[in-house]
Amino acid sequence: MKVIKRDSSIVDFDISKIEIAITKAFNSVGKNADTKQIAEEVLLEIEKKELANISVEEIQDLVEKTLTKYNEYEALKSYILYREKRKTLRKELFAFKEYFKEKEVLNLLISIQKQYKEDGYHLNNLYKKFISFVKDDLTFNQKLDLLIRASAELTSKENPDWEFIAGHIYSYKIHKNIKEYEKQLHIKDFKSKIKVLTKMNLYGDYILKNYTDSQIDELENYLNNDRDLLFNYSSIDLVYKRYLIYDNNKRVIETMQEMFMGIAMHLAIPEQDKVSFAKKVYDCLSTLKVTVATPTMSNARKPFHQLSSCFIDTVPDTLKGIYRSIDNFAQVSKHGGGMGLYFGKVRANGSDIRKMKGVAGGVIRWIKLANDTAVAVDQLGVRQGACAVYLDIFHKDILEFLNLRTNNGDDRMKAHDIFPAICFPNLFWRLAEENINSPWYLFCPHEVREIMGFSLEDSYGKDFEEKYKMCIKEPRLDKKKVTVKDLVKLIIKSQVETGTPFIFNRDNANETNPNSHKGMIYSSNLCTEIMQNMREIEDVEEVIDEDKVITTVKSGDFVVCNLASLVLGNINLKDEKELAFTVSTMVRALDNVIDLNYYPTPYAKITNKKYRAIGLGTSGYHHALVKNKIKWQTEEHLKFADEVYEKINYYALKESMNIAKEKGSYKYFEGSEYETGLYFEKRRYNSSKWLKLKEEIKNNGLRNANLLAIAPTGSTSIIAGTTAGIDPVMKRYFLEEKKGAIIPRVAPGLSPQTFWLYENAHEIDQTYSLKAAGIRQRHIDQGQSLNIYITTEYKMSQILKLLILANKVGLKSIYYIRSKSLDIDECDSCSS
Repeated sequence: MKVIKRDSSIVDFDISKIEIAITKAFNSVGKNADTKQIAEEVLLEIEKKELANISVEEIQDLVEKTLTKYNEYEALKSYILYREKRKTLRKELFAFKEYFKEKEVLNLLISIQKQYKEDGYHLNNLYKKFISFVKDDLTFNQKLDLLIRASAELTSKENPDWEFIAGHIYSYKIHKNIKEYEKQLHIKDFKSKIKVLTKMNLYGDYILKNYTDSQIDELENYLNNDRDLLFNYSSIDLVYKRYLIYDNNKRVIETMQEMFMGIAMHLAIPEQDKVSFAKKVYDCLSTLKVTVATPTMSNARKPFHQLSSCFIDTVPDTLKGIYRSIDNFAQVSKHGGGMGLYFGKVRANGSDIRKMKGVAGGVIRWIKLANDTAVAVDQLGVRQGACAVYLDIFHKDILEFLNLRTNNGDDRMKAHDIFPAICFPNLFWRLAEENINSPWYLFCPHEVREIMGFSLEDSYGKDFEEKYKMCIKEPRLDKKKVTVKDLVKLIIKSQVETGTPFIFNRDNANETNPNSHKGMIYSSNLCTEIMQNMREIEDVEEVIDEDKVITTVKSGDFVVCNLASLVLGNINLKDEKELAFTVSTMVRALDNVIDLNYYPTPYAKITNKKYRAIGLGTSGYHHALVKNKIKWQTEEHLKFADEVYEKINYYALKESMNIAKEKGSYKYFEGSEYETGLYFEKRRYNSSKWLKLKEEIKNNGLRNANLLAIAPTGSTSIIAGTTAGIDPVMKRYFLEEKKGAIIPRVAPGLSPQTFWLYENAHEIDQTYSLKAAGIRQRHIDQGQSLNIYITTEYKMSQILKLLILANKVGLKSIYYIRSKSLDIDECDSCSS
């Protein structure tokens, strides 16, 4: 006997399908029955008809008749309702057949029906929205685009999962177009794709040099395209436009899962068992439990593999040195990195040059040169170059510096395309709290060096305060006197107007520097989270003959950091094994980046090899709080921060030690606070677990001088479908313009249960954010890209209290001051 399906296709009769349907009916009403016997009774009724073929509808009618015969009215009712529901679903699907004849599309819509069964996700809602966009003579791709748009625009607070439905359709479109392109290029599998892309100079040849055909086949079999379902519309749209590989004609030739595997294969090259480690990295990335920094995600697997986000240079007080720093910035920007430039050693306006007083132009003119370089040298054509410039609060040019981006004053002294940041000693904040009318003295660093024999910026803590007082008393020093209050007014005025200057608390950063035996931290990077030893590049000698000029330099400490972020909202933080696996995998992957990286300057390579610093951070912080049913403004939040980041630090240090066992410690481990144990004492790590790790690290060493740093994750958090960095959400629900359409966006995992757990950033008492950041800071050896959110009702005194509190709780930096009325164009060079 054959069965005629509703689409007129004919299949073999299968009694097990009848039994399954009857079992579901009984299960739905909580009853047990001999469903096999009932199914056989249905079969007898069918056989009585003596038909060669029977329709599905006829079989279902006989099931109803048999259930009636057995007086199973509850199950019968359930079965009838099920039939009606299926009829409704078929009717919904049938409407799309006028526009989509392709079976693949209809199967996709059926799978969406099965996955999203709630009332708000009926396909008739999608159909109504879709036909409101439809025009005549549309191509298949145009109709798909409208279907994606319709799904995305249905997103609401009540029905947030339309974001994911739009993502499913978008993923289908990408795969379909890629399959068609693969046929043109004679690509049959992942192996042949890599070979073709290598010939096209889109893949680096190092992949084929390091992996055999059989290894690539094994990794292809490990690909899981079902993980595309984790993407929502915005995340998949961003990946498609910015990160997937496309050819010279802008045709995308790489799927999301191939991208993740390509990155994983690249980062696994230094490992003995490359395939096994590539699978681990792939699992972390493809399940969106980790995101890597924008340069790593863009450039891993490609010929020009500059994988680092953050660079910091100390600008020397020489003409040659200043121009070298500007050139270094240009090279970094060209290859997609963001830059931090410390100008605290450059002589002030009106200082002397070659003993001639009053002729130096000061730091502003050089900062303007950095500003113009940021505009002129963009980041791989994707976005404008980005640079933060740092100056000490005791530098003589600080008043002009504070007006770099404001709307008042001489426009010739402006630099609107860079991000100003100020380095503060604790003394300044102490005076601001205790006696804001206290005098504050400004000095030229060149004059201090010449007259005092030391550099004021080279000291911190009590040593700085003693030398600062010595400078005040020295009559030969030309100093400028202002009040702390006047400086505070200028700082806060600029922050409210522009979001900057960023804040760098130099004492807090240096007093917890585990590598203070080898240097000092003068400033941070573009996004204020990287804090490592810095030293200017020095010219030693220049030899000239008629054929060549040879310049010898000391490389200094040109900071570079490699970033990734744990997506806390996508990790089960209660599962110690999962957290340990994710942290250890990414510490090892980031350590490999150091050896694999293409460095834009040789100075960055030298420093990175010496310290082997990495920056493992986090995103999805607010998302994780909500998943764990914790409100922002609670003591429970503070406890959560302490516990989670202590675990992350423990697993990061442990893995770095394990790598040191295999491959050796970083160059300056000996004498570091890791080796002496002072690192653990400062952080009050006194449990037996920590004491054991402390001893193991002393004996085995550590691979990385720095391990943790929390970047802002502007774009990569969108990819992971989570909240950015350590920030609270700006809004639970908002509208975003894409391709001329208004796309609704919602906080991750938004539901009636989580709605009130999500507190909007500008409505939160910022002291909770600062206290939580202070608690996290104990476990983070570098810094955090922390934003402070204010409203127009905030008074200057309230903002000052927050800045003072930030310093008191041990924060090393503050990123933006985000006013509710301020639209900040944040650079995401450091996004991880």
